[in-house]
Amino acid sequence: MITSRLPDADEDAAEERREALGYVTRAFEEAILSGLEGDSFAHAALFTAFQELVGAYGEDPVADFAEKLPQRIRNGEFTIASRH
Repeated sequence: MITSRLPDADEDAAEERREALGYVTRAFEEAILSGLEGDSFAHAALFTAFQELVGAYGEDPVADFAEKLPQRIRNGEFTIASRH
């Protein structure tokens, strides 16, 4: 039997992701304050994130997810500051 996801389960997942983003943001700030370059920390964070995702979902689903990243990047989904 397949059960549908409850709406509050999606809200809980969104809240957990917001909380996780806070942890990652603080880790970036601490790394930079410690003298690490932001891009070095970003590479390490991406590598760790992909390891976690592959461990949780497997290589093929994560590869499918990663294939969509170029267009999402070009669409500005990850851009936080306006370009001049």
